[in-house]
Amino acid sequence: MKKKLLICITILAVQLSVAQNNSSFGDGEWFKFRMSYSGWLKAGNATLSVNETKLEGRDVYHVTGKGWTSGMIKWFFKVKDRYESYFDTKTLLPYKFIRDIDEGGHTKNLEIKFDQANQKAYINDKKNNVNKVYDTSPNIQDMVSTYYYLRNKLDVDKLKVGDEVRVDMFFDEENYGFKLQYLGEETINTDFGDIETLKFRPYVMAGRVFKEEESLTLWVTKDKNKLPLRIKADLRVGSLRADLEAFKGLKHPFRIVVKN
Repeated sequence: MKKKLLICITILAVQLSVAQNNSSFGDGEWFKFRMSYSGWLKAGNATLSVNETKLEGRDVYHVTGKGWTSGMIKWFFKVKDRYESYFDTKTLLPYKFIRDIDEGGHTKNLEIKFDQANQKAYINDKKNNVNKVYDTSPNIQDMVSTYYYLRNKLDVDKLKVGDEVRVDMFFDEENYGFKLQYLGEETINTDFGDIETLKFRPYVMAGRVFKEEESLTLWVTKDKNKLPLRIKADLRVGSLRADLEAFKGLKHPFRIVVKN
């Protein structure tokens, strides 16, 4: 009996070790992006950080995303955004999401708590002092956790050009069918050198900000990290580009193309 128990524990430990090694990210990961408007004008910066913590006794990743305008842009369109997501370290399902934004005077301050078991989203609209409850789809993601979920779960080796991946996401006050299309491989020049990447098109909601659903293009490293190297967005007026300029705390080696 003791031998069987020891074998079971050993197998479980190996499985957990493999799962952790296969994870694309972990505690302490940090990114900084440089944003430019219409290809030349410096627009601002953004950061993404990952920290392991506990939320109501559960082990979670706490991801914080911040974005702000700088230079001349901020004088006529000031942006100061903060996004936070608390999601389970094993299932990657979110329990709490915060969206606190000021985009040229358009402001929102929402705190959303997800009851994954009962498929509910409890929204605290702090700006308007209103509380609401919405039904959600099973295994719902928020707009931040979606990226980290796909980093870990997406099997890029099986992707073919044109393939689409769909994830149920809750955004503001509605269930949204997020769609990601694979566009193929591309080697791009970055601050770190030439990098092999996988190119995707995340479909967005056309309207106040984006020109159309196909307005966004994303390049991530073709390695286990799946770093977001570049994001380009066609806006209703002009375009916005974000390039990774600094990082730390990567889970896996970062590969640079060496030319002969």
